[in-house]
Amino acid sequence: MTDTDIYKEIVRIREEGEEAALITIVSTSGSTPREEGTKMLVRADGSILGSIGGGGLEARVCELAAKVMRKGKPDRFQLNLTKEEGEGMGMICGGDLEVFIEPVLSLPILYLFGGGHMSLPVAKIGKLLNFRITVIDDREEFANPQRFPEADVIITEDFDKVFPKLNITKTGIIVVITREHKYDEVVLEQALSTPAGYIGMLGSKTKNKAVFSNLLAKGIPQKQLDRVHAPIGLEINAKTPEEIAISILAEIIKVRGEPRKQNSVRR
Repeated sequence: MTDTDIYKEIVRIREEGEEAALITIVSTSGSTPREEGTKMLVRADGSILGSIGGGGLEARVCELAAKVMRKGKPDRFQLNLTKEEGEGMGMICGGDLEVFIEPVLSLPILYLFGGGHMSLPVAKIGKLLNFRITVIDDREEFANPQRFPEADVIITEDFDKVFPKLNITKTGIIVVITREHKYDEVVLEQALSTPAGYIGMLGSKTKNKAVFSNLLAKGIPQKQLDRVHAPIGLEINAKTPEEIAISILAEIIKVRGEPRKQNSVRR
């Protein structure tokens, strides 16, 4: 197993919307099973690629990797390998080492529900920001490669049937811009059942209030509705579709940079 194999797997993980954590030994002292620079990849399901020494050491590092993946931020850890009661890894070799663990997160996917005129600049600018673009509409004339050349995936399907075909993770970004509020409501109800890191819906305060009231009546908890950014976008006095697209993407960037505030809402 080489570092090249690990890097190839990282590319695959990012492209397929999965997660992992990359472990690198950054310093050692005493007798340790592997040297500085050794790498190991821990996938989200707990499987590993490579090795930093096996045994209790790798078991402990896998636990730490899972925490790093949940936080989404890299961290350093000092590990003692000496066999001591209540401490260390119980490994005969002894010694100490420091590991650097960094999360491998999938490329963010921007799901555009609705292929109307507002989605066009959002897709174009989103692509410039290195988002993977998925466009969903129930009309083929509004969801096709000629209309959305920036899209990585285009799906023509009824809004109430499409979610089982999507693998929306916590890095997913959902933008609801359908042609009618009844479709917005259908999409939003299903979007709230996903772990998407951002959910936003275009529309006036009056329309959004009506959608939220209907979903509350269906039993959707207020806490879930509080995840929704509506009206969508930052307040920058946007008027044109292009300006509104910039306000939407600016809000997405802001929210992604402030994970503790992702459940905030503007109505």
